[in-house]
Amino acid sequence: MSESTDRVVIFDTTLRDGEQAPGASMTLPQKLKVAAALQALNVDVIEAGFPAASPGDFESVRAVARQVRGVSICGLARAQREDISRAWDALREAEKPRIHVFLATSPIHREFKLRMTREQVVQNAVAAVKYAREQCPDVEFSPEDAARTEPEFLAEVVARVVEAGATTVNIPDTVGYAMPAQFAALIAMVRKTVGSRAVVSVHCHDDLGLATANSLAAVQEGARQIECTVNGIGERAGNCSLEEVVMAIRTRADFLRVHTRVNTEQICSASRAVSLATGFLVPRNKAVVGQNAFAHESGIHQHGMLKNVLTYEIMKPQDVGVRSTDLVLGKHSGRAALGERLEKLGYRLDASELDKVFAAFKDLADRKKEIYDGDLDALVETTTFGTNGGRWKLVSIHAVSGTNAAPSAAVCLEMKDGRRVEDAAVGDGPVDAVFKSIERITGVRAQLRDFRIVSMTPGEDAQGEVLIEVEHDGRRYGGRGVSTDIIVGSARAFLEVVNRISAGRPRAVRPVHDEEVACGAV
Repeated sequence: MSESTDRVVIFDTTLRDGEQAPGASMTLPQKLKVAAALQALNVDVIEAGFPAASPGDFESVRAVARQVRGVSICGLARAQREDISRAWDALREAEKPRIHVFLATSPIHREFKLRMTREQVVQNAVAAVKYAREQCPDVEFSPEDAARTEPEFLAEVVARVVEAGATTVNIPDTVGYAMPAQFAALIAMVRKTVGSRAVVSVHCHDDLGLATANSLAAVQEGARQIECTVNGIGERAGNCSLEEVVMAIRTRADFLRVHTRVNTEQICSASRAVSLATGFLVPRNKAVVGQNAFAHESGIHQHGMLKNVLTYEIMKPQDVGVRSTDLVLGKHSGRAALGERLEKLGYRLDASELDKVFAAFKDLADRKKEIYDGDLDALVETTTFGTNGGRWKLVSIHAVSGTNAAPSAAVCLEMKDGRRVEDAAVGDGPVDAVFKSIERITGVRAQLRDFRIVSMTPGEDAQGEVLIEVEHDGRRYGGRGVSTDIIVGSARAFLEVVNRISAGRPRAVRPVHDEEVACGAV
């Protein structure tokens, strides 16, 4: 097989489908950080968002299109001229733009969502692809819910959109319904229909835990693009996980006989960037990027590892950017040493960002004996991600609690214009009092739905990671805060949520046309 035939295109949709996971919405600076991580990862395509969904989505797609080079930048659009025009307006400055048009094809979607006949679906799909090609030379079409579409009708739609000019045909398992053998057969049919006229792609969801298996089964039948997300985030149970399919292709090249151009040593860096931006903790047992992925506790396993690492590891930790959490820095370390270590961890900070991290590092080094990579992750998160850049910034907290004292807290926040506002409140505990104080200052009321604390590094002086989920106006938001002081970490997590809410997300309340559901896309 030729080089071009053997390579699988990695289409990353973390910024679009991944962000549709409840609570995963990102600010523009956070999206640009994630886009930079994806660029370093060397993915082929970045789906930057859904430009017609909201003004915020439009601006984020346009910003990514302007700043990221060497990668195709894609925008999603319904099969409507106004959506396609909006997508092109956002993408026109991209080095390699792509418009991704979708329209549902399954019987249940045709009857209950679209209220269209088969003929109307075909007509609309063809018209949308033709119009998109007038704007952009690279057009992808997705028949939404393809896995539940009648095979003969799916073949008709695919054939017609390719004739209309689609350069990539994406086959989504929108609700994670397909079985690997079934999905492989469907892809074989599509490949026979398309031939060499267009790239066949797949977009699998993980509702039954089969997204990666279905994607790889499709590759075996000739699919040459996989749509996926970092850490597998996405609607409901998530999407096909980028790190899983990429490392499966690399590790089992002998069996799959394909490859990607992904720089796998940047995988953990990208995973970390997405976790920090979304506030979603990576499960310890997550394949490839989880904390336990290269950990061995069993005595039998340890014995085997000492004899030969291949006994219990099929991948090298270094291949995905995993490094030890051994102590490497202390209070006497300088700015250059810190910068070098952060670069090895995959962070690309400008001079001002490094200055902020270094100041926080010195402060932490005076309070903490041992500084681990996890501590450095936390420092970067609290200085370059987190609540920075939001409307409100935490200045100080004073909390009181005890067996014979009513829990209370006094909080001082700073606004973007430099003004400082203070208030105090009592609560059921010091954390509750802090949250109420922040609500009083900001005017944002939110109902706490989940509260978790995780130790990021070993030892009594470990930094704690606070993960919260709140509900506001019917929508859920996630927040993350890190500190050696859990009260401070809780305040940072809640303030991140408040800043997300204050920034406004028009897409959450945007009315959609009766004939289409925007957030159900692909």
